[in-house]
Amino acid sequence: MKTIDCAIFYEWEYDADFISVLSNKFSSKNISYQVIYVTEFEKTLEEVRHRAISFRSVVDRASDVDEACEAIIHLLKHRDIPILNDPLKITHASDKASMHLEFITAGIHVPYTIIISPYNSQREVKLSLSELAQLGRPFIIKPANTTGGGIGVVTGAEGLREVVDTRQHNKDDKYLLQQRIEPVVFDGRRAWFRPFYVYGEVFVCWWDDLTHLYVEASEADMNRYSLHEIKNIVRMIYSVCGLDFFSTEIALTAERKFVVIDYVNEICDMRLKSKHYDGVPDNMVEAIADQIAAGIARTIEMH
Repeated sequence: MKTIDCAIFYEWEYDADFISVLSNKFSSKNISYQVIYVTEFEKTLEEVRHRAISFRSVVDRASDVDEACEAIIHLLKHRDIPILNDPLKITHASDKASMHLEFITAGIHVPYTIIISPYNSQREVKLSLSELAQLGRPFIIKPANTTGGGIGVVTGAEGLREVVDTRQHNKDDKYLLQQRIEPVVFDGRRAWFRPFYVYGEVFVCWWDDLTHLYVEASEADMNRYSLHEIKNIVRMIYSVCGLDFFSTEIALTAERKFVVIDYVNEICDMRLKSKHYDGVPDNMVEAIADQIAAGIARTIEMH
């Protein structure tokens, strides 16, 4: 049986550059690896089933959308192979309604939110005038489990009619009605951030919620604007979700309160800024990939 240190599964064509960077980091750390694209999933599934191939660890960037990959990950998980990220933890972290409540319990600031039952469980929306007033206008409507890439999110809702209409789109999903947060502005930059958690390290970017453009938050930025609390908050989020690689969104309000907006993004968009105007800065992608490779190396050694 052929044994490889790490399998890297991916299906999104725009992941190719990130996978290339990650592969180079693996090579530099003498980690043997196999990159497995969506066209090879069925073949790999048969090889794993018949134990023709084995992996000591996995980087999974596809099982959430591909059934063959999901079957592979299920088999490997059953065989106690470490997976980045663990599929059970992804299921837990991807439910924004659950995360909202767990964040509150953990003392993490989140926007005022009303959680609405799925349409197929309760057809009538029961909201008081005081609840709507506390949401303010405009407010956000988002499904609890189907918001990858902002899918299904309404950012400028004004009233109950939009709530009634929007929840028809995902009738088995809970919905969150969320207060819109306006960040403070520092020297022309909106204080909205996209931090990445990677095997214990936190990497922070400015991320403009209107333009979706990233800029790395320098150490000078962190000191000048007193942003170090962001890293503490991200580590608190890790203690709730348990994912070894995720991103989140955090805004700083005029009252100097850090508020977590989009709780846990369990499959991070790692397109490079040099290739895509709204990509992640290349040097940060390099640093994140290096940290993943180091984490995988430790995982293999400990397992």
